[in-house]
Amino acid sequence: MAVLDFKVLLEPDESGGYIVSCPSLQGCYSQGETIEEALANIREAIQLCVDELRERGEPLPDSSNVLIGSVVVSE
Repeated sequence: MAVLDFKVLLEPDESGGYIVSCPSLQGCYSQGETIEEALANIREAIQLCVDELRERGEPLPDSSNVLIGSVVVSE
């Protein structure tokens, strides 16, 4: 079994908890009340997306192409 490493983005939700998304998998996102819960939920969502891609015979995205950066702007 191959190990896949997907980067995820966590953002605080205005109503509490966290929203988490996986940039490599379009439309793959989840949420959780805690960081740990959000990460567990996105892990499940990623697995479902990967399973669906495999069922359709589509290639898995190359997650090594996702770069995390920061941009500073002045006000």
